[in-house]
Amino acid sequence: MTRARDNNRADLWYAVALLVVALIPRLFVAIAWAREPVWDGHYYHFGAERIAQGLGYSEDVMVHGQLVWKPWCHYPVGYSALLGAVYRVFGAKLVVAPVVNAITGAVTAVVVYRLARHYLSPRRAKVAGALVALHPGLIVYSAAVMTEGLAALLLVAAPLALVAWRGKWRGVIGAGVLLGLATLVRPSSLLAAPLMALMMDAGAARKLAAGALATAVAVVMVTPWSLRNCAQMDGCAFVSTNGGWNLAIGALTQSGRFQTLRAADGCPIVTGQVQQDRCWAKVGRDAILAAPGHWLAMMPKKLGHTFDHESFAIEYLREADPDSWPEDRRVAGRQLLSLFHRLLMVAAALGVVARVRPRKTDLRAWLPQMAALVVVLALGVLGAADEQHPFFWLAVAIPLLAVVPLPARPRQGAVGRYLVGLIFVTVLTHAVFFGDDRYHLVVTPVLCLLAAAALRRPAPRPDMARRA
Repeated sequence: MTRARDNNRADLWYAVALLVVALIPRLFVAIAWAREPVWDGHYYHFGAERIAQGLGYSEDVMVHGQLVWKPWCHYPVGYSALLGAVYRVFGAKLVVAPVVNAITGAVTAVVVYRLARHYLSPRRAKVAGALVALHPGLIVYSAAVMTEGLAALLLVAAPLALVAWRGKWRGVIGAGVLLGLATLVRPSSLLAAPLMALMMDAGAARKLAAGALATAVAVVMVTPWSLRNCAQMDGCAFVSTNGGWNLAIGALTQSGRFQTLRAADGCPIVTGQVQQDRCWAKVGRDAILAAPGHWLAMMPKKLGHTFDHESFAIEYLREADPDSWPEDRRVAGRQLLSLFHRLLMVAAALGVVARVRPRKTDLRAWLPQMAALVVVLALGVLGAADEQHPFFWLAVAIPLLAVVPLPARPRQGAVGRYLVGLIFVTVLTHAVFFGDDRYHLVVTPVLCLLAAAALRRPAPRPDMARRA
């Protein structure tokens, strides 16, 4: 009993220390580098200001010489709603949103540590938390008024709720609530709700029920906002009206990245946000059906833009304050963040590879794991040597290596299955739509967890477990 109490106290003190270590550099970046929000950040900030003023998620437009209140839902509301609540208390100063991001990022490091305690040894769990706390890309991203940090926190908090309640149904409900909030921040987060099925150590029926319940709860959490959209907009929208827009971009893009859609691309007449989104969704579907080969051929480019490098934070800061980011500093910043990200990608892929000793009696176990190790290292070398740096293949390899029934695999457990599943749905999402390196930041804490799991010992064989 005394030893357990000491362990709990040590866990608590490490979590507090981790919070402080993660918070200090993030607060520095948030305060020193806060500038007028740019790109999507401008709209999140503006939406938050309107919410703080009691005007809802809206804007004023000029109609016949008069300002008319007009509701919004093109962008997801969740992040702006959080900022709006904070702005209501502290004011809409430019530093407030980055400070919120800094706190969110620091809490994420603690949540990752607590989640890792249910997945890894105590030492490896500390490494996972430290990787999130000291990740340079996550630190720099605190200054960007963007949604990815909040979405990442909710996506790792959801499985923690389930394991903290030991897989009970109230844990599934808690996870569903958190994933519903994540969906309001980033609609594709809803794809994580069915992954709760992977976290249940039970029969198929119980697994399916858990996934269905978590998804249902998440949908219920979003429903009041959906009803608001039905009442206020020109039609019903589940969360936002950028899904069809994004599908059309994913179908029409020639680079694999975002490109601005124009009326000539297929929607010349726009009567409202919902109508526009439905029109672009049809344009996207028609383009995919007309040239499915082209759409499939673009997937590596999309995933490359998502996983090959890490530069969005630097570009955001440069756009907001060009004088502080001359070309040499910009290039150095991009190189530093990308180097750390690429090393993390390799380490994360090793999280599904076991460390097996090459004894003759274990050749059947050693050879497959050595083959997996060679695959990961070869993909890492390819990423480093090729001028395009295709590190995205490591993200593709993680779920594939995790599901292939190789002998002597490392035990993933409930948490590991969720982490691998989240990588898979992220890859799938951006293969369908389009890529940008900021999107991998949503699963960067997951990559840190998998990196801390690199080259563990294999799971005990069932016959060995029975003997023990």
